[in-house]
Amino acid sequence: MKKMIVAFSAIAAIVATPSFAGDDMAGMSMSGKPSAMKASASAALTDAEVKNVDTATGMVTLKHGALENVGMPPMTMAFKAKDAAMARQVHEGDKVKVRVENVNGTLTIVKMEKQS
Repeated sequence: MKKMIVAFSAIAAIVATPSFAGDDMAGMSMSGKPSAMKASASAALTDAEVKNVDTATGMVTLKHGALENVGMPPMTMAFKAKDAAMARQVHEGDKVKVRVENVNGTLTIVKMEKQS
């Protein structure tokens, strides 16, 4: 990733010339909110399938897609549910969309939406 950023920066430095700094961007809207876009991307949900639910421990085993925010590739793994009610709302075989975050060192399902 670092190499890609360095390469991109080098190309951008070569391509950028004073002619681009003029009025070429005068008609562009700069009202977009990059922080809002970044926040929505960081709150993205991942498709998953419930493989097992242990309501006694609040653990939900998911076969999930890549969890980009925690750097995890697609796999099947058990996660702690944020609260017991979340674990009781799903059953084996359910298709869900989830948000997993590292909460105090534990990968935790902080949001789970059942799909129809």
